[in-house]
Amino acid sequence: MKHFAYRIAGDETMTRVPETSADLDDFRRWVERRAASGAMTGADTETTGLDTFAPHYRLRTVQLGDAREAWVLPVEGRSAMQEAARWALLTLPRLVFHNATFDLLGLDRHLRAPLTELGPKTTDSKIIAHLFDPRPRHEGGYGLALKDLCAKDVDSAAPDTQEDLTRVFHSIGETKATGWAKIDISHPTYLQYAGLDAILVSRLLPVLEDRLRKAGVRESLVDFEHAVMIVCAKMERRGMLVDQDYVRPLVGRLLEEADLHAGRAAKYGVTSVNAPQQVVSALLAMGERLTERTDSGNLKVDKEILQAFADVDRQWQRIGAREPNPLADAVLRSKRAGKWAKSYGVAMRDGIDADGRIHPRISSLLARTARMSISSPPLQQLPSGDWTIRRALLPEPGHRIFSVDYSAVEMRVLAALADEGVMKRAINEGRDLHGFTAELIYGPDYTGFHRKLCKGVGFGKVYGGGSVTLSRQTGAPLADVKKAVSAYDRTYRGIKRFSARLQREARADGYVVWTPVGRRLPLDRDRVYAATNYAVQSTARDVLCQALLDMDAKGLVDDYLYLPIHDEVLGSAPEDIAEDVAREVGEAMAMDFFGVPLDTDPEVGGHSWGSLYMKTADTMTDHDSWYAAHPYEARSAELARA
Repeated sequence: MKHFAYRIAGDETMTRVPETSADLDDFRRWVERRAASGAMTGADTETTGLDTFAPHYRLRTVQLGDAREAWVLPVEGRSAMQEAARWALLTLPRLVFHNATFDLLGLDRHLRAPLTELGPKTTDSKIIAHLFDPRPRHEGGYGLALKDLCAKDVDSAAPDTQEDLTRVFHSIGETKATGWAKIDISHPTYLQYAGLDAILVSRLLPVLEDRLRKAGVRESLVDFEHAVMIVCAKMERRGMLVDQDYVRPLVGRLLEEADLHAGRAAKYGVTSVNAPQQVVSALLAMGERLTERTDSGNLKVDKEILQAFADVDRQWQRIGAREPNPLADAVLRSKRAGKWAKSYGVAMRDGIDADGRIHPRISSLLARTARMSISSPPLQQLPSGDWTIRRALLPEPGHRIFSVDYSAVEMRVLAALADEGVMKRAINEGRDLHGFTAELIYGPDYTGFHRKLCKGVGFGKVYGGGSVTLSRQTGAPLADVKKAVSAYDRTYRGIKRFSARLQREARADGYVVWTPVGRRLPLDRDRVYAATNYAVQSTARDVLCQALLDMDAKGLVDDYLYLPIHDEVLGSAPEDIAEDVAREVGEAMAMDFFGVPLDTDPEVGGHSWGSLYMKTADTMTDHDSWYAAHPYEARSAELARA
């Protein structure tokens, strides 16, 4: 038996590493004592990296512990250790992990410790921390990393052997990224690092739970978030098939596209589209006016500003407010193609498992508002109307893809929370809400531009966008936007009252907004106006999460679903029942929310996710319109034919 002592908060702790069958007998007796007591046990794993489903991935150690003692089992290539670890995990009644999804999926796949058995008895200390304060440290929060939290709540000098471990990685010629797979599994620094996390999380959890109770966060919300975590983990485990015959040439076409537009930018003196100051200088030389500045004082040329200069909206459609600036257009398109090649194309080409599936990482609880996130690759960042990347993801053989999303869920949630009678009546009558608003403000002869402006103002209430941002996005003069905002507030007085009440209550409660489910959302003191935005986005997220739990109870998640994306779920079903399954999913998602119907829109496509978005020139009567609206796809098609 190896022993490693370490002092935490004045207490001597001990990490034990069994080496013989007798040592494992001692470990089993320790597990049996903890199981009999019903106590919470800290748990953690060490692996070769973050790519849980990659063919080369390995589970290296499993560690369990309490506030004073940890056991590290080196399971890599050792069947006796694997059996002991599996038995312990299944025997212990309560486990606490930090960032549990990662560990649970690794144990499910590589130790045959089922997610469905470990998940229900697992507490995730990261979820508990997020429910009190979701802000990272650089935004004024407690932080969500285990070491940050322990340094604050367990021991200000909490042992962090990460730096020591990094030095070991460097000594063997590896980096922080590659060292996890290459370090000798018996290295003392590595084993001590592994054991300390199980001890630290055991000490941290009671502090976090006590803070949550004192803040008044409901236990039901804690249970809700853990149930959502398990559902999302099941979808991540399933993954999606990747069309490698499509992806491999796509990467080359995207890189060629990036070079093509970078060449256009070079004609204006921009040798790198990722050099903001070059872009600033060139735009100023072309007569463009830049006024916004970064925190460091430099003139800003972010995506939003460049889109305004290029006269395109967030969906890459022409706004019609000005003549597009060719440099802004070239920079945007070069950066987009380059990002798509690396973040999506390469990820799907190289990140598949042995069965040809990719497993996007689903973070069930992430942003300040608790919105879910998808990464590796970041599929939720794709433009809503583009099929280029989505075309690479396939349903099961013999299945058709389907998507079900809510109809204007944020606006409906806003109407319900604000109890805005005029808006609720329009929704219940089935009116086009943005057209209805435009008619109230501009009369029955309102134009398409009026509708777009009203839509922008409405979403500004949801997403916190101001008049300047809306002017840039729509191309409308700032004075017209301000008039539209004032008219919107007069038309929907309940929303303005609701926003004012939220801000007033937040200031009185230490700059915190509380949502209907009892979620605690800290506000920045200089952005109290974001209270409405936070409440609406968070509540819309909770609506989808409740729907996921309802669908899981009906058996729909395991059999059919792939991903939750924004306010949509993606899945597939056998061709002969795809329409029926999509309809059933839509019915499970639909609900009455404080008197406002949250309707769904099921759509069944073909044999790729892209089929739900794909419109080709062959299916449209006006070919020129399609090429004008989809220049990127058109160019990709030309490159593919070439």
